[in-house]
Amino acid sequence: MKRALITGVTGQDGSYLAELLLEKGYEVHGTVRRSSTESFERIEHLAGKIHLHQADLLDQLSIIDVVKETDPHEVYNLAAQSFVPTSWKQPMLTGQFTALGVTQVLEAIRLLGKDRIRFYQASSSEMFGKVQEVPQREETPFWPRSPYGVAKVYGHWITVNYRESYNMFCCSGILFNHESERRGKEFVTRKVTDGVARIKLGLATELKLGNLDAKRDWGFAGDYVRAMWLMLQQDKPDDFVVATGETHTVKRLVELAFAAAGLDWQKYVKLDPALVRPAEVELLIGDPAKAQRVLGWKPEVTFEQLVERMVKADLARLQGKPLPDFKARGI
Repeated sequence: MKRALITGVTGQDGSYLAELLLEKGYEVHGTVRRSSTESFERIEHLAGKIHLHQADLLDQLSIIDVVKETDPHEVYNLAAQSFVPTSWKQPMLTGQFTALGVTQVLEAIRLLGKDRIRFYQASSSEMFGKVQEVPQREETPFWPRSPYGVAKVYGHWITVNYRESYNMFCCSGILFNHESERRGKEFVTRKVTDGVARIKLGLATELKLGNLDAKRDWGFAGDYVRAMWLMLQQDKPDDFVVATGETHTVKRLVELAFAAAGLDWQKYVKLDPALVRPAEVELLIGDPAKAQRVLGWKPEVTFEQLVERMVKADLARLQGKPLPDFKARGI
């Protein structure tokens, strides 16, 4: 039985990845940070199926201990300070978690099992920032436009460096925006679908947003974790862009979400300049050709299906009903 260790297992991607690995017969371990208020909402349904361990990316010894204790075949580093606006308010903390935290995990693997442990690093499309070509490929130069993007660039290149310096099996997945009903409400996709549900149910009267013209390549998180797993099953380590190859504006996201609830978005959306980023990333669209060719990966949930399932889930949640019985891939 293969063993996998997931940092950030309580997050959106961690929960979907844990489900996928359990389906494939893995013994799944995850790290959690000790806090006075613990939030395991996304993995409550996996209680008794996965093993949780206290560890912190800022504490090298705790990472070494958990790698030694679990003795994994695969390590997926998903933990980070991942909310872009917060990275301007807490740039030092973002750098410590999102950049140096990667090095802590790589060092633990180097010391304990560099010849047998396969490592996945969660890189990000935010590294491209002020894009230098459209669409963005694995070879596209990085120009990050936020402290988060800068930290992710460090995490990406230190992963490449350990691969080249120590002959370790290290992969980076440059994932473009991937969403689901498990996404945090601070992210624009979930902010929109939750806001739509609240307006539909009479719990709110408006939805404040910033830049409606920003364009993103949005996919379903459940599809993207499959790409993570496929990277670690290859004969040699490499880096891959994971994306849909399609781009949509925030305005289009808003239109679809309100339409899914039978509402006219123009009656409820208010523009708030305070919500515009200090340095905006205007256009992100990935070229997934390499992932399709080498990994045999392609997304199965469309953007329209994604938005609809998120609205349905938020409506059910706010009404205290069980979440809709979504199909494994789609709505």
